[in-house]
Formats: sequence, C-alpha cells, structure tokens
Amino acid sequence: MTNASPPLLSSGQIYDTLIIGGGPGGLTAAIYLRRFTRKVALFDRGNSRLSWIPVSHNYPGFPDGVHGPQLLDNLRCQLGRYGGVVTRGEIVALRIEDGVFVGQHEGGEVRALTVLLATGIIDVGLPVERWREAIACGAVRLCPVCDGYDVIDKRIAVVSSETNPIGHAMFMRTFSADVTLFDRSDTSIVTGEERQRLEAAGVHYVSSMVRDVSMSAAMTPILNTADGRSWECDVMYPMLGETARSELAVQLGADTADCGDIVVDDHQATSVAGLYAIGDVVLGLNQISVAAGQAAVAATRIHNVLPWSLRQKTSSAT
Repeated sequence: MTNASPPLLSSGQIYDTLIIGGGPGGLTAAIYLRRFTRKVALFDRGNSRLSWIPVSHNYPGFPDGVHGPQLLDNLRCQLGRYGGVVTRGEIVALRIEDGVFVGQHEGGEVRALTVLLATGIIDVGLPVERWREAIACGAVRLCPVCDGYDVIDKRIAVVSSETNPIGHAMFMRTFSADVTLFDRSDTSIVTGEERQRLEAAGVHYVSSMVRDVSMSAAMTPILNTADGRSWECDVMYPMLGETARSELAVQLGADTADCGDIVVDDHQATSVAGLYAIGDVVLGLNQISVAAGQAAVAATRIHNVLPWSLRQKTSSAT
C-alpha cells in the first residue's frame, strides 16, 4: 500500500473529495475521481472484507476467479497510475466547518468539499475455531450470492439470521439437496409457517442453538449445539449479522435504515449535502460489483457538482 506523504495531507489544503474506506468501492471511486483530475484524499484503516476472500468467481472479467487481496492490490496499482495514494489511517470524527467537511485522524485533520463513505460493515459472528484458516480454505463462507455455485451438491449448513431467519437456507436449497438450518439463539425465531416452508423445500431444521463451531482434521465445520449434539457438514454459512459502519454519517445527521445502513438517492447522495456513501455501508445488495458500480455513479456525480475552478491537471499531486 502506498502512504501519502505529510505535505499532501497538510491542514491548509482543501481536497475535492475525502474518501473514507479503501475497499473495492472506495478505490474505484478514487480512480474515477483522479481520472476526472480531482484532488482526492483516501483514508483506509486496512480492514476491508475483500481481504478475507480467498477467491471470487463471480466478479466480472476474471474467468478463473480472483483472490481478494490481489484485487485490492490491482486497484491500488491502478489508482497509483493516476497519481492517487492511499493513506493508512482512520477518520475518527467528521464535522462541517465553514461549509467544508473536516475529517479528524490520528495525525491531524483533512478538509474537503465533499466526502464519500465506503466504510463497509461490522460482522457479528459465532465463535468459530481457526476462523481465518476456515475462510481461506472455503470451509466457512460469507456470501451465498457470491459462491453458491461453488458448493453445488455439498452438505451445507446455514445459521439463521435475525432479520431473515430462513431466507438464506431456502436460497442455498437451489444448489444442494442437503441443506440444514441452525438457530443462533436459545429462543427460536422461526415461525410455524416458516417451518412448513422449510419442510416443503426439503431443508432440515435444527432448533437447538449453535454454541460454537469446531473444525475437523480435514477442515470441515462441526456445529456444536446446545443439546450436546455435533453436526458435521462440508461448508457453513454463519450469516454473521452485520452493522453498517455509519457512525460518521450519523454524526452529521444523515438518514439511516435498519442495521445502520445509510439511505442514499440514485446518485449515492445521503440526506446531508455533499456527503455520499457506497458499498456495504448503504442499503442494498452487498457485492463487490455493486460497490464498484455505485462508486462510478457517485464519483461522476461528485465531479459534476463540484466547481470547475478547482479541477487540477492530471500531472498534479493528489
């Protein structure tokens, strides 16, 4: 990762856009804005969910799949071609002062006319043994939409989510006849009507709460339930549950929905003038391709609404 030098982040400079979050959405937006010759400051705390993904097979243009960390490196390299840099650090507070956004970070403050949030989500998880290794080998997976095709005909375990108890298990039934749904709480939230739907679809339902997940010697998940039983499968979707990292938007009074997701319009603009949001932090489908598309929309809108007089030559520093 390239780090910005102190002069580029001097307190006296006002950027066209401050981008918070260096995942696929934030990096794509930065690439667009640099190609629009805008001055961009991009801060990233270095915790993108994309870095967890061993390989993605549904991102366009990579017929053999692409490793999450490699895609991030490619995007950073592409940004660098246009003079863009990524500053490792966290924006911990955001305010508006004299019509300018001011982001506070450990090294000081950064000022910008617009802000683009690409801060993602916080996962709420189960205790899973050897978590990183389990994700790396594909035993534990996070996104049915992304990789359901990759687990066709396997023994699939799905842990219920509070907001959509049976939906993900029903979705995975598309790919396998051996799908088991587990409860994540000691009080079942699956209704009688939902149980009937599961039975009709051929989805097995275990109502005893999952206490933890261990891994076999062959790196297959074993779900241990409160009734003392253990259930081995080929792959598990923990459906972690999530909370949007929208605190900075909330500080400014932006509208949010369930789980803190930021509400945006067709141009990815929030209810606060000059504040935009993209990717998993906004209300919608959490996908790499969606985040990239939203980045293109937001960056183009930002460029069109910013004053022309602030445009910089391509060769100028960010």
